[in-house]
Amino acid sequence: MSNRLTNIIAVGLLVFVFIIAFLSIRDDSLTSDELVHLPAGYSYLTQKDMRLNPEHPPLIKDLAAIPLLFIRDIKFPSEIKAWQENVNDQWEFGSYFLYRTGNPVEKMIFWARIPMILILVLLGFYIFLWAKELFGNKASLLALFLFSFSPTFLAHGRLVTTDVGAAAGVFIATYYFIKFLKDSSSAMPKALRAGRKNLIIAGIVLGLAQLAKFSVILLLPFFGILIIIWVITKSSGFKEFLKTFGRYFVSCLLIGLVALSLIWVVYQYHTWNYPPEKQAQDTATILASFDNKFLSDSTIWMADKPVLRPIAHYLLGLIMAFQRTGGGDTIYFLGEISGAGWKTYFPIVYLLKEPLTFHILTIIALLYLAWLVKKPFWQKTKERTFNWLKTHFAEFAMLLFIGIYWTTSLASDLNIGVRHLLPVFPFTILLVSGVIAFWLSSGSFPKIKKAFLVWLLLWQAYSVIAIYPYFIAYFNESVGGPDQGYIYVADSNLDWGQDLKRLSQWVDEKGIDKIYLDYSGGYDTRYYSAEKYYLKEKHAPWWGTRNPEELPKGSYLAVSAFFLQRGRGIPAPGFNQPTGYYNWLDKYTPVAKIGYSIFVYYIP
Repeated sequence: MSNRLTNIIAVGLLVFVFIIAFLSIRDDSLTSDELVHLPAGYSYLTQKDMRLNPEHPPLIKDLAAIPLLFIRDIKFPSEIKAWQENVNDQWEFGSYFLYRTGNPVEKMIFWARIPMILILVLLGFYIFLWAKELFGNKASLLALFLFSFSPTFLAHGRLVTTDVGAAAGVFIATYYFIKFLKDSSSAMPKALRAGRKNLIIAGIVLGLAQLAKFSVILLLPFFGILIIIWVITKSSGFKEFLKTFGRYFVSCLLIGLVALSLIWVVYQYHTWNYPPEKQAQDTATILASFDNKFLSDSTIWMADKPVLRPIAHYLLGLIMAFQRTGGGDTIYFLGEISGAGWKTYFPIVYLLKEPLTFHILTIIALLYLAWLVKKPFWQKTKERTFNWLKTHFAEFAMLLFIGIYWTTSLASDLNIGVRHLLPVFPFTILLVSGVIAFWLSSGSFPKIKKAFLVWLLLWQAYSVIAIYPYFIAYFNESVGGPDQGYIYVADSNLDWGQDLKRLSQWVDEKGIDKIYLDYSGGYDTRYYSAEKYYLKEKHAPWWGTRNPEELPKGSYLAVSAFFLQRGRGIPAPGFNQPTGYYNWLDKYTPVAKIGYSIFVYYIP
């Protein structure tokens, strides 16, 4: 296949990603995290003050808020207590800013999501580019196809959240770091110049990645291990290893310095109007329960020092991210409710949420690789491994990051959905595509293998397009598809509050005058079609622990899957919060499922 035709097809796939993501956001309500991220980003750009949502770096939120700068008459409620006095009162501020100031909410949400889609397309471009450089045209198109029809990327690449941005940061930073290593090892003047250029680019992209999500901090030990392995492959003895390592160590310090400088500059802007005394007070309040007193005290001490304030605020967010990772969250999984998480959570969610086509291709790739290892793996292991590293270092780097990220994810108590695994998706897609392309071009029965691949890809394309625009709710056929997904998991795997607008449309179509609602998401029900809901408190007008006898006969009750399954799950060992409060709904059959995430019951 020619380069020209390959590039044309690639452009077509990237245009497809943009269009389908763009069209699918029209009826999606504001999701839970967007309620915080979008107002916070707007506050950063307009106020130069990052007192809200410091547990996530600012870059993705900044990019989402840029289009809002061109929307007239957006009011910033700087006078309210949530901004003036409270410590990181992000949920109250977000709700007030979006729903109680008269701001054009729908327009703000729509345009804020466009930069997120552009980040998604950029990631697709780099997957195509690196696959093409490593494995050729066919593998690059296969990788881009698998990316373009990835329900998880399409689901979360449209939202003002940090997951796809983190995936892009990790992948692109690794791409340039590997280019730096390869070019800097050459004796050719042109390659040396390219190595210096890639050193700067690697530093910039590393800094941008750190500004996308704090979990990307794993790039630091990852790059450190890569340097050591790379130097080993280039050294014939211990003395040469020390000499070569010293040279690369200095270069990597420069990469780190470039990244740190970028982080400092960005955080300097974001703390410019943040009063030093309030920053110090907020930092002390947030870190009061943090166990590592040396780190917390150091961060608090730096919080009001002019030059150190940006670094202190970055460290605050990093500490908060670590605290949340270790603290867990209350979720439903396979019939149970727990606040401590499960070690099997991510592997099972990955198996359920990714298309069966990709799982089949992964199995084929692994079996083919095992077949290629013709000798028993224990024979000449050191020599064979060394030779493979020298010729396939990029592939090794991808496998290493996949291993590191999966290991840390399994060790975490925070089970937040398959979206957390997105940073490993590009590497997995690229590696599987490379092996499958090699499998197709070697051995017997090439036509049968190609026909089988085409059938698999058509199956994946159909299964993903068929669920449009409900990409968040995608589950593969092994569990009965999206209609049965709620049986296994909920949270951001199924219900992130994205279907409230669709519920309102359904209520209008059915001519229903009133409906009780227990809603989990980013919308304020008092703002959106408020006349349709019984209103009692600030949030949902119905709640799970409320006595069902209070529900009048002949009423409609809509419950988000997030709350419904938390109210029907069995408590896991050690979980002592209320459960079982929605078991009474088991005797009723839902009259509708709105976007697979909101269950509507008629209570006769």
